Amino acid sequence: MSDVYTPPEVWTFDPENGGQFAGINRPTAGARQEQELPVGEHPFQLYSLGTPNGVKVTTMFEELLEAGYSDAEYDAWMIKIFAGDQFGSGFVELNPNSKIPALLDRSGPQPFRVFESGAILVHLAEKFDYLLPKTNPARAEVLSWLMWQMGSAPSIGGGFGHFYVYAPERYKYPIDRYAMETKRLFSVADMQLGKTEYLAGNDYSIADIAAYTWLGNLYHGAYNRCDIFLSLQEYENVGRWVKAIDARPGAIRGRLVNSQSGLAERHSASDFDTLDKALLDPVRKKADF
Repeated sequence: MSDVYTPPEVWTFDPENGGQFAGINRPTAGARQEQELPVGEHPFQLYSLGTPNGVKVTTMFEELLEAGYSDAEYDAWMIKIFAGDQFGSGFVELNPNSKIPALLDRSGPQPFRVFESGAILVHLAEKFDYLLPKTNPARAEVLSWLMWQMGSAPSIGGGFGHFYVYAPERYKYPIDRYAMETKRLFSVADMQLGKTEYLAGNDYSIADIAAYTWLGNLYHGAYNRCDIFLSLQEYENVGRWVKAIDARPGAIRGRLVNSQSGLAERHSASDFDTLDKALLDPVRKKADF
């Protein structure tokens, strides 16, 4: 790095120093405007966007529906984060952290919120008794790999992705730092997938859904073809696993919900009938972002 930064004694917020996110990132929480959320007719109301964290939940819903759980019908509403929808009063009531996804569960007598993608996955898995074993050690293994993904995502997205693509200037140190960590995480997954079919064993689980949305996107060339920069094709076990999940009907549909190239909103299974059939191809050809 050619510029040396000496931190001041007390940090102050510079609203111009945020790159592509300068218009929305602030060091404060809470609502910025009054903005009610739309509500549909289904038991589950999802407010999200087709980013890796958002796709975790839409994939889970579509996997449930694919498996025959008709009570898992949901409405998916797009939250446009660059427009600041996540700072509307209605959304902040669901998630005080102002991050997608956020879920309103109206399936029982008392509606309640669930926020953070991992928490939503666990909630839905337990509610429908699907993709999360009930007993240990299988349950502990799934939850361990789920939390591994939750803890690793910031290094991939806010770390590597930010400094490699979104930062206003490119510097070697942060890119090297997070490229190294991203490759280490791929190595962790690759070693595990060399021993088991899926992350937590021989059965597909919510741990796979969570990790796939991140590792699969990078493997297919997200962040301006980072797959080339990071030599991700060398992780052959990850590649085998990614391609297997690519072809799952629930994963295919889940990737298309709340996305500009797919369905901005999803309110019925028939909504997918309006899409170009090529989008439903079981052979995935590119990343989703």
